[in-house]
Amino acid sequence: MDSLADPTSTPFEALPSAGDEAEPRSFLDRLFDRGHLVRTGIDGLYGRGGDFESVVEALDALVSRLGAADGAERIRFPPGMSRPAFERSGYLKGFPNLAGTVHSFCGDEAAHARLLACVEAGKDWTEDQACTDIVLTPAACYPLYPVAAARGPLPAEGLLFDLQSYCFRHEPSVEPTRMQMFRMREYVRMGSPEQVLAFREVWLERGTAMMRDLGLPLAVDPANDPFFGRAGRMLANNQRMQGLKFELNVPVNSTEQPTACLSFNYHQDHFGSTWEIGQADGAVAHTACVGFGLERITLALLRHHGLDLAAWPADVRKQLWG
Repeated sequence: MDSLADPTSTPFEALPSAGDEAEPRSFLDRLFDRGHLVRTGIDGLYGRGGDFESVVEALDALVSRLGAADGAERIRFPPGMSRPAFERSGYLKGFPNLAGTVHSFCGDEAAHARLLACVEAGKDWTEDQACTDIVLTPAACYPLYPVAAARGPLPAEGLLFDLQSYCFRHEPSVEPTRMQMFRMREYVRMGSPEQVLAFREVWLERGTAMMRDLGLPLAVDPANDPFFGRAGRMLANNQRMQGLKFELNVPVNSTEQPTACLSFNYHQDHFGSTWEIGQADGAVAHTACVGFGLERITLALLRHHGLDLAAWPADVRKQLWG
């Protein structure tokens, strides 16, 4: 697919420097200064201010309106999922460096005393922590597949789900768009190859129109997931060659390295085979999803329309808040 760059979009421009500072403040610093994000002391882990949240909530509602007529089943999972299900998913084959596990204290009273002594001395206190049966959700759709599999074969028309979850990926960064914990809104389609590819095409059009209506410069480009290691590079090449993944990119940090704000993914029969999800005729189900990075879209809006929400273009505000 050719890039769908919007010729009517304005060029990406750096934000003006604040006051009379000799060096312009970074975009991340400006977000902190205005209270859109709140420092926690950990790169990529931030609190969200009220204005920031109002945009996230409006975007979430906008996505709901776009998909309302499709009749998707709405499910909201917590930000943790079953470790056995996570292991079965195959995520560790491709992204071991991004995974996060939940550990908890499992020691006795003596171990507790050691823990407190280590905390008091500023030393590592995690020796008696053990991995629980919960891992941090890497993508909103991952807890869904075992749930769908447990229901048995799909109906002839397949299934469609509406998901949202906080997700975790261990990639600390000072780039505001690369958060370690973030919210992902997804629609997931299960069915025949024809059904899921048609779903993806519909959302490619809807997602592109939505972002253009929000006044954002964009391009839809072939992409690949950040698979780990040498084998991962081969998987990434295959993913691109087969056109399995497209991303809607918006310049936020720079024009040279735009930020993926939406992704459109065709998994083929990977999850259907992994979870033994069958179509009504007995064939292995195929799946596809569209994912919206709610924080990333919010950051793109702040970058291009300014940090003062009241000064945003009227048509953009109308799209979000009516």
